[in-house]
Amino acid sequence: MGKTIAAFVFLQIISICSSWPLSTNSRWIVDDASGQRVKLACVNWPSHLEPMIAEGVEKKPVSEIARKITASGFNCVRFTWATHMFTRPEYRNLKVSESLDKYNLSAARDGIVRNNPHILNMTVVELHKAVVDELGRNKLMVVLDNHIGRPGWCCSDNDGNGFFNDPDFNPWEWERGLVTVAKAYLGNPAVVGMSLRNELRGSRQNELNWYQYMRVGANLVHNQNPDVLVIVSGLSYAGNLAFLKSQPLDHIPSNKSVYEGHWYSFGIPADKWAAQTNQICASVTKATTDNLLFLTQGDNPFPLFLSEFGINQRGDNEADNRYIGCLLAAVAELDLDWALWALQGSYLLREGTVNLEEFDGVLDFNWDRIRNPSFLDKLQAIQHINQDFKSEHPTYYKMFHPLSGHCVQIVENWIVVANCKNASKWEQHQDDGPIKLVGSPQCLGVAVDEEAPRVSEDCSSKWKYVSSTGLHLAAHGGNGGYLCLEMNAPDSKLITKKCLCVGDNLVDLPTCAHNPQAQWFKFIPSNI
Repeated sequence: MGKTIAAFVFLQIISICSSWPLSTNSRWIVDDASGQRVKLACVNWPSHLEPMIAEGVEKKPVSEIARKITASGFNCVRFTWATHMFTRPEYRNLKVSESLDKYNLSAARDGIVRNNPHILNMTVVELHKAVVDELGRNKLMVVLDNHIGRPGWCCSDNDGNGFFNDPDFNPWEWERGLVTVAKAYLGNPAVVGMSLRNELRGSRQNELNWYQYMRVGANLVHNQNPDVLVIVSGLSYAGNLAFLKSQPLDHIPSNKSVYEGHWYSFGIPADKWAAQTNQICASVTKATTDNLLFLTQGDNPFPLFLSEFGINQRGDNEADNRYIGCLLAAVAELDLDWALWALQGSYLLREGTVNLEEFDGVLDFNWDRIRNPSFLDKLQAIQHINQDFKSEHPTYYKMFHPLSGHCVQIVENWIVVANCKNASKWEQHQDDGPIKLVGSPQCLGVAVDEEAPRVSEDCSSKWKYVSSTGLHLAAHGGNGGYLCLEMNAPDSKLITKKCLCVGDNLVDLPTCAHNPQAQWFKFIPSNI
């Protein structure tokens, strides 16, 4: 009977995970069967902290959490695991109830009794697999991420988990963990990828060992589970893969390998972001391009999975508020695969605090509802495929507004920003030239200050990129000076106004008290 039930569940998962398995084609992830592009639009769901229990199972049934992920527009979960959880008997044999008792999580136990009573007698490994299966039943792809060695919060330079031969990062044990997990999920169609290690870092990190161990890890995973993508992270907290320019990582499965990177606002104070938004955005975008995004370009591109980015969703971190528009402009232009940090509204136990709230979480503290629907709405443009390498349609451009996450659309006599699914189609814009509608003699024309631009057959307005970001679009206005496109917040209509944080010479002001993001626009290619 047990085998019959298992076979039924397996077939049920296969029927809803139609994209499995996946491979790569140039810089794209594709469905093996059809050759069509598949885009990972994921959210991170941790299961690597001390209890080794997926966060939130004390707040809601696992099936309900999975449905909330799907309803939020994600098609994928980056699901974390700790090496020791799969390699050491004293960890892997712990039942959920025993793990809760070990950390005196009595309130969490009561919550699990209410919401997921069937998991109490599971081992933590059995629970991990049960969560993956539930995600599969909800048509969600899963990337298994080896987040840390010893279960706990990640990450710091000195936590013992940063690089090979750190106290809690034994290379042999790490290899054994990869083999164990690859075998455990062999044939599970929900699992489309395995990430070799999260955020390598610390004083021991070096390129020589990185090449050595990433090559070994990639081949171990591929040999044990040839269906999954092998996802390779770089150095410096997944922020640097620039060394691949001079020495590629060879002798790994070429049609199954994906690189990953992280991009946060960390390290730049909020007051600096606020005073020099254009300059900081230009600087961090260049650095991220040099270190990560370059992989998607050139004669031999690779898929890049932006496996972590995110913000404080309360909206009170100004560095996050400025950085996220900058990031979205780049992600939308390149149509990257990505995973948002994070799903969880709370943690069972994090760094000694029980039931700690996570303000970066999509869900609120009680896992009842979306914490910040307006932020989730910002992601709608990047949740869908914009570039399909197999499309027979000609490429056109959407005019993306990163601050809102929407695109320019002509509605009757108005030009507004709205859902990108209905975006107007523009020709590729040449700097200091007209902005033309596809298949039409009409162009976007500048108006006088604080009035709406117009679309007509008058193509005399010449638009140029101004500011170091290349995100401001400016043209000569009726008074002879330059005016920039801007979204008028109350009604989402476009107007033209004096360029924010840009001088009359079209160069960034040294400092600026305004937020220029209302005037940020990016032409993103699409052929869908």
